[in-house]
Amino acid sequence: MSEAIEREKPDRNNQLAEAIAKSERPPRPSPLAATMAFATRTLLRIKHIPEQMFDVTVFPIIFLLMFTYLFGGAISGSTGEYLQFLLPGILVMTVAQITMYTGLDLNNDIRKGIFDRFRTLPIWLPSALVGSLLVDTVRYTMASTIMIILGLILGFRPEGGFLGVVAAVGLILLFCFSLSWIWTTLGLIMRSDKSLMMVSMMVLFPLTFVSNVFVNPETLPSFLEAFVDINPISLLVNAVRGLMHGSVTAGDIGWVFFVSAIITIIFAPLTMYLYRNKK
Repeated sequence: MSEAIEREKPDRNNQLAEAIAKSERPPRPSPLAATMAFATRTLLRIKHIPEQMFDVTVFPIIFLLMFTYLFGGAISGSTGEYLQFLLPGILVMTVAQITMYTGLDLNNDIRKGIFDRFRTLPIWLPSALVGSLLVDTVRYTMASTIMIILGLILGFRPEGGFLGVVAAVGLILLFCFSLSWIWTTLGLIMRSDKSLMMVSMMVLFPLTFVSNVFVNPETLPSFLEAFVDINPISLLVNAVRGLMHGSVTAGDIGWVFFVSAIITIIFAPLTMYLYRNKK
């Protein structure tokens, strides 16, 4: 019996080697196909863990209701008048804070070893990052849509009309896409998601709260007003507020494009360098 089994082993090995030799190597996927595959992977993760969408569904509603009714009467005398000022700013703040999750997802992939498997695949290397960033753009759009619809229900009336609101959301997406490259860089450097979260908060909290999101900077002390004027979040809020209320200038939009380009030029190549040389 054992002799028969021993005689069959070489035959099986030969059959397996022949089957492998005859199989054709699958073609290398195009950059677009690889990017869409990773975007689908990110969407499937959202499907299986829907709780992670709280940051773009529940939190924007809580932020808008809380800040409108908490500060509206004290700052502007009425919640309705304060809402006209607040909504563009808090929209920027909410979406900007969501951008950190791009780096957190990347950091988790590195710690679990999935990152190393991706680098061995014959694919366009940036597709894993670009696919995740594309899905994040969908998340930003969802958060913006929810906040604008809620604002309209509460009494927000954009004087810039529908086109002004769409242009404002497009400007936010552009800026937040560039901002995401900062967190992908940190996601490759930091050794844990907790440390990345801590650093992200240390950067985002001063940028979003020491800005013109909640109050007019003219009411602030001079040293604080100087910081608010050059704060990138304040520049974006100025442009978004102007687009929504029909008072935007070319300079407001130009500053947002300039800052977004600077961030992308610095951090996108840095992210790809770290991505290729990560050990």
